[in-house]
Parts: sequence; C-alpha cells; structure tokens
Amino acid sequence: MDIIFLHELKIKTLIGIYPWECKVAQTLQLDLEIALPSSRPCHTDNFEDALDYALIVHRIKETLSQKHFALLEAVAEHIAQIILKEFGAPWAKVSVAKLNAIRGVKKLGVCIERRRELSSIQKTA
Repeated sequence: MDIIFLHELKIKTLIGIYPWECKVAQTLQLDLEIALPSSRPCHTDNFEDALDYALIVHRIKETLSQKHFALLEAVAEHIAQIILKEFGAPWAKVSVAKLNAIRGVKKLGVCIERRRELSSIQKTA
C-alpha cells in the first residue's frame, strides 16, 4: 500500500463544548496518512494520476471554516470521510490535536483509522 502523508497542518477553527469555544477559534494540528487508490503515480510520474495534496488541504480548511464541532472525534471522522469519499482513498489515518488546551499539556487529541467499504472500492476500480 502506498501512503501519502501531511504532518503538522495547523488550522484555526471553532471547536469545543464550552460557550467561549463557540466564539474563540482554537488551533488544531492535523496529521494525515492517506492510502493512494493505486500505485499508478509511482509509475507514470503524472500529476493527473496522483492525489492533489493542496486540494485535500483546501477541502479540510473549507469544512473547518464552515462547521463548528463539539468533539475532536467528530472532526477526525468528518475529515476521514472526506478523504475516503471525495478523494477515493481506500484507507486514511487522521490525527487531530488541540494545542495547549490544558495547562502543562502540549497537545491532546485523537487518532482514528478508517477504510472504505469493500463494495465502494470495487465499484470505483
């Protein structure tokens, strides 16, 4: 399996369960690992065959600017589903962390792994 990664993507967004968190943007750090739908770009060296890293980042920033999430778990799931459904990746690992949210803790967060259903993969193959 060929995997691309994006590490330490920092995005300001509204996140949390407390009233102040609905008003004050916080910085999230995202680390993504995304399985490529095929190894074709490795052989063709053609951008058309690859996943567009910039487009993935743009799509994540867009969704986090438009939606308030209460939980990091929900953010991670939402991002994973974008990667699987919109970009056709068969597998994704998404880590989402709040920075300096608790005194003495540099990062706190969640890491999830998701796979597309086998029937979805077979339909696109």
